Amino acid sequence: MKSDNSQKPEAVEIICKDGERLQGHFFKTGKSASGLPVLICPATGVKQHFYMRFANWLSEQGHDILVFDYRGVGLSLSGDLADSKASLTDWGRLDQVAALECLLNRTGHEQAVLLGHSAGGQMMGLMSNHARIARVVGVSISTGWFAGLRLAFRLKAMWGLRFFVPVGIKLLGYGPTAIIGLGENLPAVAAYQWGIWCAAGGYATNATKGKPEIDFHNQVRMPIIAFYAGDDDIANEATVDDLMRTFPHASKQVFKIQPAQVGLKSLGHIDWFRNSHQVVWPLLAKAIKGE
Repeated sequence: MKSDNSQKPEAVEIICKDGERLQGHFFKTGKSASGLPVLICPATGVKQHFYMRFANWLSEQGHDILVFDYRGVGLSLSGDLADSKASLTDWGRLDQVAALECLLNRTGHEQAVLLGHSAGGQMMGLMSNHARIARVVGVSISTGWFAGLRLAFRLKAMWGLRFFVPVGIKLLGYGPTAIIGLGENLPAVAAYQWGIWCAAGGYATNATKGKPEIDFHNQVRMPIIAFYAGDDDIANEATVDDLMRTFPHASKQVFKIQPAQVGLKSLGHIDWFRNSHQVVWPLLAKAIKGE
């Protein structure tokens, strides 16, 4: 499956409604575009470069691709992390909205596919332009609801996000999530909000209570195709179901993939997009095409 046809993506600046500038990369398909453009929305604390090889491969399947960093992360971090006021709500309500519009304006399409990894596929209910998403292909998407996690990981996650990270925020001014294995360090508000949402369940619905103007969960009607691994510590039957209930009117398909099914020893929450795990990429490409 390895390709020698990789091309250099184009650096793109995405301007959000509030004036925030995000940095992304656009992959123009080398052939006549045979499918809808695809917006790759990263997981919490994962930089866009992690998805570059997958994005290049997917562009070779006939799709134009845009991948980006949320505000306060990677190339979209301007200044010191401790000075960033970015929140998870901003990522869904502003960043994903602007990135989708950027991709559609570039390609001339009316709709795109949103390929969301973990948090990237969980915030459609905050997106005012959700109707411009033809379908969502979600990888490792769930709420991360503490009560739905197996006990050992639940205790680790609760200690990390509800004790260690808040203490770190007070001392450092940002969320020290890297040291506990939860991706890159995060802006303080985003890190703190992550813990709140995981404790409560329902994910982004926690941001919309009393704020109907930013709540689109009941309006989301696009198909949602979700994939999660049998050895994922975060996405499991309980936490995936907890996410799906927040989109009551969307059509939903959920696929649990055991690593052995695809000839792998492990798959987990993150590894789907690693070059070493290319065997699962055709599964995602098929879902992206709506097949």
